[in-house]
Amino acid sequence: MANENLFGAKKAKFDEFYTQYHDIEREMNAYLDFDKNVFRDKTILLPCDDPEWSNFTKYFAQNFERLGLKKLISTSYAPDSKPQQLNLQLTLFETNSPKFDKKRARSNGKIYTLTRDTTGDKKINVEDLEWEYLKGDGDFRSAEVTVLRDESDIVITNPPFSLFREFLEWIVIADKKMVILGNMNAITYKEVFRLIKDNKLWLGESIHSGDREFEVPQSVDTHSPSLRIDEYGKKLIRVDGIRWFTNLDHGRRHQPLTLMSEADNIMFSKHKQVKEIGYKHYDNYDAIEVPFTDAIPADFAGVMGVPISFLSKYNPDQFEIIDLNPHFFAMVEKGLAKPTQLKIQGQKDPYARIIVRHKHTPR
Repeated sequence: MANENLFGAKKAKFDEFYTQYHDIEREMNAYLDFDKNVFRDKTILLPCDDPEWSNFTKYFAQNFERLGLKKLISTSYAPDSKPQQLNLQLTLFETNSPKFDKKRARSNGKIYTLTRDTTGDKKINVEDLEWEYLKGDGDFRSAEVTVLRDESDIVITNPPFSLFREFLEWIVIADKKMVILGNMNAITYKEVFRLIKDNKLWLGESIHSGDREFEVPQSVDTHSPSLRIDEYGKKLIRVDGIRWFTNLDHGRRHQPLTLMSEADNIMFSKHKQVKEIGYKHYDNYDAIEVPFTDAIPADFAGVMGVPISFLSKYNPDQFEIIDLNPHFFAMVEKGLAKPTQLKIQGQKDPYARIIVRHKHTPR
């Protein structure tokens, strides 16, 4: 049931997964550790992000001065005008404000901005957020929100899982910096893998494996074993395979992967698929099968098929990404016939493989 919750969300058109504050904080700290000025004097856009529910606006508003931001913009989406859905969308920012309009609250998204101290306490934080209704529903694809994208320097959010591909394209086409959450399976999307292969997109620093818990609305009715209610009454659901996707650099990305030689792997590897056996060669492609990232032989000069989890440890100074099985985009682009899925001893490899080689010929 690795991705049961995500697939269920797509089927039910349910995309309200709210990222935990500590997950956001840990990832953003990685960029500060690598480049203390990465956010300084920048305009940050947080689309589809209501501060009553989402922690992205809370984090950047509370750290506005520490990060040296120029401007913070967040937009919320009003997905349904049905009266029974109203309570899901209303927030204290609205109901406590003279701007509140019950009719518009059902159909219009909202824009929150932060640029200055509005309370007179000589601090700029979440208390200084200013808001207005948008003209439309706040969909990120609208012309209204697209103008805000064009104004921004960095787009940061947890986009709707079911719209990840479209959301990523929306950022890329504008050539913006980004830090966004998505599922590991997105790596196998043709559009996403091309960006990774061309060194225009990579995985973030703070999530390498495992799963993450997201808060979901109280109205969510699910019997998933991954759902729990915490001590504050919040509903949390655990989702596997979550990763940060970014084009902001971070220090871990340039840390070389420490590896053993081919001979040492065969002698000492902790993996039974390699120890005392060695590496199998694909029947239909000139490369060896490496079933685990830590089993990559340090002295192998040829091409290797490695797990997609390799990208969590990928150092672009150490390795070159050639392709992705079973798509073989590069081979198709060169006009060659598209081969069948990788096979070993007549059997198809059941797992996706990143095709790589050492950037510098090992000695």
